[in-house]
Parts: sequence; structure tokens; C-alpha cells
Amino acid sequence: MAGASLSAAAFRVSPEPTILVFDSGLGGLTVLDAVRRARPDGRYVYAGDDAAFPYGRLGEAALVARVLAVMEQLLATHRPDLVVIACNTASTLVLPALRQRFATPFIGVVPPIKPAAAATRSGLISLLATPGTVARSYTHDLIATYAGSCAVTLVGSPNLAGFAEAELAGTPIDDAALAAEIAPCFVMDAEGRRTDVVCLACTHYPLLLPRLEALAPWPVTWIDPAPAIARRVIQLIGPARRNADQDGTVHGAFTAGTCLTAPLRASLAARGIGEIAVEALPLPMQ
Repeated sequence: MAGASLSAAAFRVSPEPTILVFDSGLGGLTVLDAVRRARPDGRYVYAGDDAAFPYGRLGEAALVARVLAVMEQLLATHRPDLVVIACNTASTLVLPALRQRFATPFIGVVPPIKPAAAATRSGLISLLATPGTVARSYTHDLIATYAGSCAVTLVGSPNLAGFAEAELAGTPIDDAALAAEIAPCFVMDAEGRRTDVVCLACTHYPLLLPRLEALAPWPVTWIDPAPAIARRVIQLIGPARRNADQDGTVHGAFTAGTCLTAPLRASLAARGIGEIAVEALPLPMQ
């Protein structure tokens, strides 16, 4: 999840650490929820680069340059003790450049292939991700390393992240459209074995999990990477103070703010994001 060289002793953390959770849009909210449960006494900033959403439309060089520019502004403004890159695309492409440029520790997220291989009983796993993550060599290397004995179906969904954003904004997509996105995940082979584990390899997707579970043609184990990220945060900065409560609201920062409709603001407030600012950083013309 994060670089193996990082350790809790490698940097100093305040008793009430400031943790910045970053994504291109709203998917990182699933990670924010898990990390806040693990460290309820932390101070939190949720940063969404909505000016550039979705990241999959950017070329690799443009994406690296974009994330570095946004992160430079965020670090200068909020001075976090730790940054969680709650985006598979940014994690797989930009983490090395972030760690080279900035002294702040970064944790990333990767497709949860390893826990899926440990959980399957049928040997049939599906990886539900964006088309970019499905195509990336990093993903194929993970499969070869951790799931070589499994049959892994790669499903690149072009629409599911947008559907999750629409759900939070109060305009949910109908069941038929959602069912069509996940249908390729459910495979039965010639011996009658069926897919029994689906990896959610985009942090947006767990926002839709109750509906995905209801629409699945048969029960499967859905693997959400957020709990593993939260465990990694605790490994690096230590556990919460004894009897700690969740303190205050989360600060929300968006680079465009065009997504901030009244229903979405209500959804964010329900997740503890009561302060929202537009820290403008427009996407340059490509």
C-alpha cells in the first residue's frame, strides 16, 4: 500500500495529526471514513481535484504534472503530517514523483489482488476498476505476483465512478445501468465454478456497495481497499489517544467546486465535512 521504507519512527507526528486525503473526485470519501474511524482524534482535510476529474482522461505525463502541482498547493496551505492518495490511478503513476519531490509521507492505494487471492474458494476473481487501471502494467504485475493460481477477470468500467458521484449528488442512476456495469464480473466456468470475490479497484465504487450487493446475480465477497489503508495509517502514525472521540468537522477543499450542488453539500456534511472551500487550480488547456 505504501512504500516499505516508511516507518512510524521515520518522521515526527503531532499528538493530533493532520491527515490529508486526496482524490480526483469523491471516491476518497470511502477512505476518509475508514481512516477517521481508525484515528478519530486526527484533524482531516479532504481534497478533491474536481477540476481534473476523471484522471483517466489525462495522459500519464499530464497526470503526473497535474498531481504534483495540486499537491504543492495543498501542502503549502494545509501542512499535513501525512497524505493519503485515495486514488488508484494517481497512486500507481504519481507516488514515486510525489515522494521524490516532497518530504511529507504519502500512502497510496493499489488494487486489492492479494487479499482477493487469499479469500477466494472457487479460484475465480474479478477486478472491477477503471479502464486505465485494468490496462496498466502495475495491475498485471500484481496479478502475476499474488494471484497466479487464480482466474482473474478484468472489468474496466467506463461509467461507474461517475455513477458514484451522481449518487452522492442526489441523482442516482437506475438499477439497470448499474447492473450492466457489474455484469461482466460474474463468471461461471465450464466446471460450474463461479466468481466468488470482486475487487473494488477504484475508491469510488464502495460508495455504491449496498446497491451493488443488491444487484449482484449471486453473493460474492466484495473487497474494499479502505480498511487496509486505515491500518497502514495506524502503522505509520500510531493508534488514537485512549478514549478519543471524533473532533470537529473535516475541511473540504476542491479545485473547481462545480460539483458542489446543494444535495452534494448535504451528503458531505453527513460525512463530517462541514467546512468547504474552493482552492482554485484550473486544469490547463491540453
